[in-house]
Amino acid sequence: MKMNMQDMLKQVQKMQAEMAKVQAELENKTVTEESGGGMVKATANGKKEIVSIIIDEEIAKSGDKEMLEDLVVAAVNKALATAGKMAEDELGSVTKGMIPPGLNIPGF
Repeated sequence: MKMNMQDMLKQVQKMQAEMAKVQAELENKTVTEESGGGMVKATANGKKEIVSIIIDEEIAKSGDKEMLEDLVVAAVNKALATAGKMAEDELGSVTKGMIPPGLNIPGF
């Protein structure tokens, strides 16, 4: 039993190191989503941080503040959702096989 616990501890430590590496890499991976047919583009990184927003000059000049606000919110929400899925997929590849199905551990 002692050997199994040591092996398990080593596996957990290895998984933690791999997760830290993946989390660091996620900061440099980005996704871009758009709204309004590309009038607003939002880019988020794998840590679910918005890193840029690009607004088409025509929509900015239109003076339709409410529509612009709605388009920014839509693009940002899409970018954050896509970034979250990307992070989930990347981190899931590290924990695959380590966590039994149905065991709900936050962050995994």
